[in-house]
Amino acid sequence: QVQPVESGGGSVQSGGSLRLSCKVSGYTNNDYCMGWFRQAPGKGGRDGVATLSSDGTIDYAQSVQGRFTISRDNAEKTLYLQLNNVRPEDTAMYYCAVRDSKMLGSRPCLIRYGMHYYGEGTQVTVSS
Repeated sequence: QVQPVESGGGSVQSGGSLRLSCKVSGYTNNDYCMGWFRQAPGKGGRDGVATLSSDGTIDYAQSVQGRFTISRDNAEKTLYLQLNNVRPEDTAMYYCAVRDSKMLGSRPCLIRYGMHYYGEGTQVTVSS
């Protein structure tokens, strides 16, 4: 069973930085499509923040472009999201997500497409 587990959330002031980490267990394929999604307070559904694939494709939401950076340590099998210059509107529960390895070729690895496995989330709160 593929299980992403997030860490690194917390409270930060506007303009500050934070790094989220995601350890994925049960995923053995060298090819991957993984990403970060978030759900703001009082809002239904999750929005794509950033995705990264093993072929080098990276996609960001326009609202975080230039401020957030997604990366992966392949040796540690850990996905990261570096949040810089955060804003109060970045306050949300952040979820790490993984596409099923059997579905890698079904769609491009972009934020507009969902994933199959999600972690339980890590809370990021930005104060002004």
